Amino acid sequence: MSHIATILLLGSGELGREFVISAKRLGARVIACDSYDNAPAMQLADGREVFSILDGEALREAVIRHQPDLIVPEIEAIRTEMLADLEGEGFTIVPSARAAQLTMNRDAIRDLAAGELGLVTSQYGYAESFAQCQEIAARIGYPLVMKPVMSSSGKGQSKVDGPEALEAAWDYAVANMRGDRARVIAEQFIAFDYEITLLTVRHAGGISFCPPIGHRQERGDYRESWQPAAMSPAALAAAQDMAARVVTALQGGGKGWGLYGVEFFVKGEEVIFSELSPRPHDTGMVTLVSQDLTEFDLHARAILGLPVPQSIAVRPAASAVILADRESGRFAFEGLAQALALGDADVRIFGKPVTRPYRRMGVALARADDAPAAVELAKAAASRVRIVYD
Repeated sequence: MSHIATILLLGSGELGREFVISAKRLGARVIACDSYDNAPAMQLADGREVFSILDGEALREAVIRHQPDLIVPEIEAIRTEMLADLEGEGFTIVPSARAAQLTMNRDAIRDLAAGELGLVTSQYGYAESFAQCQEIAARIGYPLVMKPVMSSSGKGQSKVDGPEALEAAWDYAVANMRGDRARVIAEQFIAFDYEITLLTVRHAGGISFCPPIGHRQERGDYRESWQPAAMSPAALAAAQDMAARVVTALQGGGKGWGLYGVEFFVKGEEVIFSELSPRPHDTGMVTLVSQDLTEFDLHARAILGLPVPQSIAVRPAASAVILADRESGRFAFEGLAQALALGDADVRIFGKPVTRPYRRMGVALARADDAPAAVELAKAAASRVRIVYD
C-alpha cells in the first residue's frame, strides 16, 4: 500500500482544498466528494465523487465503494443519520458522528452548550413560524439576530432592529436555509467589543490551542481575520476552558480527534459562546501564513493520530477575502502581480468554477510587525485582485 490512510472528504470547497494538500503531504489518499464537479478540493485529490451529500444512500454507496479509513466532513449539510449508522458499522467519522449531528444544526449545538454544559450564551429561542418569531422577539427584545438553524457562510443571517423588520428577516432566513427544516434561531444581539475564533485541536496527546483569531464580518460572513487577537489572560483562559469542555462533549463514541473552530463574543472580561465548527474554520485561512503548522496541517495530523504540538506559536498576520459580485461561469482574475508586489503579501485563488454574488473566490494573506498592520496590507492586496467577466 502506497498511502497511510484513505480519506473520504465530504465537501470540497476551499477549506477542503487546503486540507487535501496537508493530508497528501503526510501520505494519505483522498477522495473528494461534493454536489458539483470540479470543486476546488477535487482538482487536487486522488479521486472524486459527485453527489448530494444530503443523499444518505448515495453517501453510503461512496463509502462502500472506497472503504475509507476516515470519513471527514468539510461542510454542515450532510445526512448525519447515515454518518451515525456508518460509525455504528465500524467506520471512523471525523471527529465523530455526534459532532457532525450536533453542529450541523445551530439548535443542537446551542442546547448542548447552554443546556448541558452551562456555558455562557446569549438569550435565544427557536421558531418554525413567523408567529413563533414574534413570541421570541417579545421575550428577548430588540435588536436581535435571526439565522437558519442550518446554513453556512452567513447565508440567511440578519440583524433585526425592530418589529417592522421581523417578517422580512424570517423570510430571508427560511429562503437561505440548508436542508429540509424551516426552523430559525433568534437570539439577543450582543454589543460585543470583539469576536474571536479559538482553533482547538483534540489529538492523541490531549488538547492544544492556537492563539486566538480576530475577525470582522459583513452579511454574517467574515471579511478579514487576524492573528493573534489581543485578549486579556483571564478572557483567554475562560475561552480555552469553554472550548475544551465543548469539544470533549462532542467526542461521542469516537476518539473526537481533529481541529475545531470555536467562536466567542468578548465584552470586557466576559466571554460568550457563539458557535462551533468541528473542522477547519474559514477565519483560520490566516494560519496559512501566521503558523508553521496551518489549521489544515493540524487537522490532518490530529485525525491521523500523529503528534500535535502542545504550544503553537504565531507571527502577526491577516487574511482578507476576494469576493465575486455576480453569477458567471466565464471569468478570469487580474491584478495578481500588483497584489503580490505589496511587501509580505500573498494570494490564494480557490479554483471555484462558477462565481455568485458575495461568493469567496480567493483570499489575500499578509504578514507585518503587528496584526493591525497585517490587516491593512491584506486588504490592500485583496483590493488589487479583480474578477473580470466575459
